[in-house]
Amino acid sequence: MLRAESGFSVLSDDYATDPYPYFAGLRERHPVHYEPAIDSYFLSRHQDVKRVLSDHQAFSTETLQVRAEPVMRGPVLAQMTGAEHTAKRKIVVRGFTGQALQDHVRAIHANAAELIAPFLPRGRVDLVNDFGKPLAVYVTLDVLGLDKKDWQQVADWHSGVAEFITSIVLTPERRRHCLDCAEQLEAYLVPIIEERRRHPGDDLISTLCTAEFDGIGMSNREVTALIINVLAASTEPADKTLALLVKHLVDHPEQLAQVRSDPALLPAAIAETLRYTPPVQLIPRSSEQDAEFAGTTVPAGATVFCMIGAANRDPDAFSAPDTFDIHRPDLGTARSFTAAAQHLAFGTGLHQCVGAAFARAEIETVAGMLLPLLDRVRFSPGFVYRETGLYTRGPASLSLDFSPLHEGAPRPACHRPRTGARRAGR
Repeated sequence: MLRAESGFSVLSDDYATDPYPYFAGLRERHPVHYEPAIDSYFLSRHQDVKRVLSDHQAFSTETLQVRAEPVMRGPVLAQMTGAEHTAKRKIVVRGFTGQALQDHVRAIHANAAELIAPFLPRGRVDLVNDFGKPLAVYVTLDVLGLDKKDWQQVADWHSGVAEFITSIVLTPERRRHCLDCAEQLEAYLVPIIEERRRHPGDDLISTLCTAEFDGIGMSNREVTALIINVLAASTEPADKTLALLVKHLVDHPEQLAQVRSDPALLPAAIAETLRYTPPVQLIPRSSEQDAEFAGTTVPAGATVFCMIGAANRDPDAFSAPDTFDIHRPDLGTARSFTAAAQHLAFGTGLHQCVGAAFARAEIETVAGMLLPLLDRVRFSPGFVYRETGLYTRGPASLSLDFSPLHEGAPRPACHRPRTGARRAGR
């Protein structure tokens, strides 16, 4: 399907509509694809992508100074190295692990139950727009200790921030809009940060406000950047992964039935979703020196985009990679949410996604609650599936019909995974 010789472009409308048919041609014939319009190189083979993401000295995150820092309002974790990166990453991770994670799981379950309740008697829900998007923001606001009554406004500001980070090309008008969103989000956060400095609680913002690096507390700008970092990292992938998981299970009813009957298979279904359709499709890096891939030299100073979707379907890394299979022997479910994962949906190396464990707990909790409730789930009549996004990608909507659950009717038992509990280690 690849038509590089006739002007193929990763930036084309055809590619944006459905990139997956192009991946094999890129890996096999153009593993180093150059886009002159943006002076960037795209790598599609698993071994090349893993090499770039693992070698942070040869391939730095300097590009984020332009792609992220203006809307993050300061440097983000992925830009840091050495002692600063270790210390600040540890502070953030502390808010997503241990007892904090157990508390978050309870809040996630409560939020999900509240959001899905109005749709159960109707027997129809758009899992993206009615449920997934608000849930992802609700959950993140809980972690940060922000008021959920502000969720729509925060979501709108976050949308502008995400657009800036994930757009390959922005018009001047859209760039201004995104920067305005970031400035308004910062203005909203600063008074809250100052209040948490005076009266800290047990939320992540309070933890950031009271933490020290080299004996010095972080400035408002540093705390703001980390808050927006967490907001972006914990909302963008979560709602997309949940919708993609359910979409794939509805497409494969035999695997859906297996997950329903054996909830221990749910982590494998989530891991396979992350491999098969990763919500983050591109990860940028800057080449610090000339580097050779498949006989092509990528020059020092170049922007390199790691194509996660293509790498995750590389037959040199996975057997029958274009098949969705929760039982695949090369998935390695037990390590699929760690830096040792074979798939690259969370990145790898020094800057592997800080929220991977949290994402696993969130999606397991929500999917484990939803699947028993959505009895006889299927796509709504007339629904046409469509994905959007080049950098991050997911369903534009996911309209589902299911057996209505009438008021007073007994509800199916909901699977609530215990974080840290032993799971099937496929």
